Amino acid sequence: MSATDSHVVPVPDHDHVFLGEGHDRNARKTWSVIVLCTVVMVVEIAGGLHFGSLALIADGMHMSTHAAAMLIAALAYGYARKHAHDTRFSFGTGKIGDLAGFSSAIILAMISLLIGYEAIDRLLHPVRIDFDQAIAIAFLGLAVNIVSAWLLSGGDHGHHHGHAHGHGHHHHGHGGAAHDHGDEDQVVDTPFGRLRLSIFEDGVPPRFQLRHFPDPATPPLGPGDVVLTTLREGGAQQRFTLRDAGDCWESVDVIPEPHEFELRVEAGQAGAPAEGFAATLHYREEPGHAHADHHRDHNMRAAFVHVAADAAVSLLAILGLAAGKYFGLTFMDPVMGIVGALVIANWSFGLVRDTGAILLDMNPDRPLSRDLSALVASQGDQLRDLHLWRLGPGHLGAIVAVHSRDPARDASYYQRLLGRFADLSHVTVEVTSAPPARRA
Repeated sequence: MSATDSHVVPVPDHDHVFLGEGHDRNARKTWSVIVLCTVVMVVEIAGGLHFGSLALIADGMHMSTHAAAMLIAALAYGYARKHAHDTRFSFGTGKIGDLAGFSSAIILAMISLLIGYEAIDRLLHPVRIDFDQAIAIAFLGLAVNIVSAWLLSGGDHGHHHGHAHGHGHHHHGHGGAAHDHGDEDQVVDTPFGRLRLSIFEDGVPPRFQLRHFPDPATPPLGPGDVVLTTLREGGAQQRFTLRDAGDCWESVDVIPEPHEFELRVEAGQAGAPAEGFAATLHYREEPGHAHADHHRDHNMRAAFVHVAADAAVSLLAILGLAAGKYFGLTFMDPVMGIVGALVIANWSFGLVRDTGAILLDMNPDRPLSRDLSALVASQGDQLRDLHLWRLGPGHLGAIVAVHSRDPARDASYYQRLLGRFADLSHVTVEVTSAPPARRA
């Protein structure tokens, strides 16, 4: 093989199902809201026809648009699941939800314009309002939206997937072959064997713990042969020495909060770690085990925004109608309509911006891009090209092109290194060993 040959190693025997972990559960939630809205719609229209209430009929028709908006989300979930294994979709159907979210955002924008237009028209040309009936209907709409919001959330607002000690650590590693083994472990491959590093704080002050799995071809390391150094924002450094704790090596000093820093791991024989191996790991604290933004299900977000927008309009309508009924401020009803239109327009803009960026394959995680670049640089190699995009909630695709200083390195080497980034669900690596061609 010549020096200019490249190696591309796709993940073997893999599928392209990049749906969010709560995909089917969220689909059931949207259908439950559709059923609720449909029942209320039928009751309101039937009641309006029976009692001759045009306002009740109008609210029933409005409830039908609410159900239609939920139907977009539900159908998107169903389509994405049904065609999850369809080979026509090169990278799966994970972005169907983002497309549905974008469509819902456009509908929201149109609704905000319609409400704004109607409110301005009512402000310029006031009409007689039956305050008692209008307030009752507004309260009914608010109640339906509160129940809808509860159904969409599953009734578990306070449910978090945190750790017993109250916070999680998101790790990014550079140097050596680093792999993610759970939320608290880092594994680093060195010329002297494998090091497994964790932060232990189960009811005790937090300390680093290190376990060494020696390479039979090299003499084993001792606790004095490994040095850990934290580097925090602002340049503050702290050096940690290790002691033998029986089943592991443990840092003598405790780790001060917050657990957000770069950790330099140095290992070498005869107490000279600086002359041996070095790697840098990133620890980023994430309270409540929060996910990055690319974990968000924008289809569910759009459905929830529809509910929240309706709830906001109902609440503002109640305030405006109450001001008109009790204080004679009839102009407050259309003013509250204008405020509601602006709120919905703002939510719509945020949803269009975020889903549009995904549909246009914008970089969803710039810090991760920097981590990938630093990983390649820590190997003494050159990153020639990097593409990072979202495949679905919690799933990222990456194309990484590397020029290596070591002709023996191939794509599988970097596949192993990149394997520790749990969010990278589809990775293609290209490694070249020839110098990059110079531009004329």
